[in-house]
Amino acid sequence: MKWLRNLGLPFSLLYGWIVWFRNKCYDWGWFASREYEVPILCIGNLSTGGSGKTPMAEWILARMLPKKRVAVLSRGYKRETEGFLVVTPERTAAEVGDEPLQMGRKFPDAVIAVDANRQRGIEKLVDMVDPELIILDDGFQHRKVTPARAVLLTAYDELYTEEAYLPAGNLRDHRSQAKRADLIVVTKCPSPISEVDRDRIRRKLAPKMGQRLAFASLCYQKVIDRGGKPLPDETLRNQKFTLVTGIARPEPLIAYLKQSGVRFEHLRYPDHHRFTASELKMLKGRLPILTTEKDGVRLEGAIDEFYVIPVHHCFSPGDAKIMEEFLSEF
Repeated sequence: MKWLRNLGLPFSLLYGWIVWFRNKCYDWGWFASREYEVPILCIGNLSTGGSGKTPMAEWILARMLPKKRVAVLSRGYKRETEGFLVVTPERTAAEVGDEPLQMGRKFPDAVIAVDANRQRGIEKLVDMVDPELIILDDGFQHRKVTPARAVLLTAYDELYTEEAYLPAGNLRDHRSQAKRADLIVVTKCPSPISEVDRDRIRRKLAPKMGQRLAFASLCYQKVIDRGGKPLPDETLRNQKFTLVTGIARPEPLIAYLKQSGVRFEHLRYPDHHRFTASELKMLKGRLPILTTEKDGVRLEGAIDEFYVIPVHHCFSPGDAKIMEEFLSEF
């Protein structure tokens, strides 16, 4: 597969130039970008996924909701609807997207909305709920909005400085755009990450003056059923599962489950995969199913029984302090 992607290197050079020029058009003022009175916090990356944007949005929501009226605006990737929609518990992933629905059910005190037109979505949220903070989920490439602060995520084993542009690599935006981030978070780090590793990554990313840099690891929680009841450890160890993933990078989850002694057969699907009728029929014969939170909201209504393993970002005390200081500016 790697040799096949390498065939795309000439196209990657062209793609890299196109996204560089597009960003320059915004920098030079040829394309308009709008600022807002309400603070906008943008969370994004430079690659095509798998850096943990949704867990980061949830981490920030958990800390900001007790203090402010917070709204989240997402595109609602791969939804079957168009325009502006507010996420409510009775919505489906097909209507609003899997990640917005996941966030909406976990954080009922936040207003979660979807709109591919970010300017329109922001304006509607301001009119509806007068938020004190809007989190722009996966909005780093959307230069039509100028955020108050921006968080850039990059995975530990896929740093944007080492990736090629599409189609040979996973970069969808130019590396130079890291300069627009106020905070860079290296996600999916080993826990604990060594000082040698920190220094190595810091040299590679070379954050500019004033940019904060933090390191995060993935922390998996107890497996739960659809009602949120934890699955006993004994049952987890003695049962063989069908692991169903439709996420960009399931490798960390696979490694964790193997390390935990969980027995499973893995069925891997593309990120945000829409399960077909034949696939769902096949899965019903492969119970018990273990899956991610994001996949769970797409399986509900079609599979009566499955188990979910939640995940969140974990920070060392020093990194947590960096994150809290950053959020204190809002």
